[in-house]
Amino acid sequence: MEYREEHRREALIGTVVLHAALAALFIFTVFKGPDPPLEALGGDGVELNYGVDEVGSGDIQSQAPANESQNREDSRPPAAQPDPTPPQPTAQPDPTPPSEARVVTSEAEESPVTAPPVEKPAPPREEVKPEPPRPKVDQRAVFTPRANRAEGGGNGVNGTSNAPTGNNNGDNPGTLGDKGDPRGTYGGTAYSGEPGSGGRGTSPGSGGLEMAGWAIVSKPSVAALDNNSGSVRFKIKINADGEVESVTKVSGTVSAAQERACRDELLKLEFRRTSSAEGGATGFYTFRFTVR
Repeated sequence: MEYREEHRREALIGTVVLHAALAALFIFTVFKGPDPPLEALGGDGVELNYGVDEVGSGDIQSQAPANESQNREDSRPPAAQPDPTPPQPTAQPDPTPPSEARVVTSEAEESPVTAPPVEKPAPPREEVKPEPPRPKVDQRAVFTPRANRAEGGGNGVNGTSNAPTGNNNGDNPGTLGDKGDPRGTYGGTAYSGEPGSGGRGTSPGSGGLEMAGWAIVSKPSVAALDNNSGSVRFKIKINADGEVESVTKVSGTVSAAQERACRDELLKLEFRRTSSAEGGATGFYTFRFTVR
């Protein structure tokens, strides 16, 4: 009995100590959520930088083909190059029909006399040479910083200058290219990964601005109004002071209410210059909503 009583006392003391330690652990352990909270981050994810190359360096981002120019000003669009006129096919001469033999008859002779046929030489036949294949033109190499002619165009979108707009961005020093992902946006900062997505939050729309020479003072925040995923793209026109003049829908798959919410938010935007270009500009902004 004494042996059992001794071990019973040790077991009781161990149980009390264990429960006291667990109680202290629960009291002093506090779960802290992320700052800012997840609700404010819902849907933003990773914003990919738009690009078509695997390498690039620098921070000059534009819609022009990749080149080494340091000019950040948007230039005029490229001059239209008419397609070369295809050569006209040479008409084939009609083959000369064979001459018919003439039959000569005479009253003095009973049997007809056949005159030998006269062969006319056929004109030489001209060979039609097959049209040589048209060489493929690399549109990315058509306009370079050296192609600055008064009668030609630039390589931009909405500018007025003939000076070529630069485009070289990425995190690979010493390389030339427009690094990024075709699914990204011109305002994105990540060069790899998956486009941003998420659930319902204060700003579930993930998109970006596409406007050379300008940046948004404060990024628009539009909440998802329904449980449908989709995107909507707007064309924005601003004046020289960075004020929005018009917002026009280009394409989209969201509801009418969601579209109005995005449009109203864009009308409130203010823009600031990032280059020395004069005048206003025209660009695009895309909202993306992904609800899981």
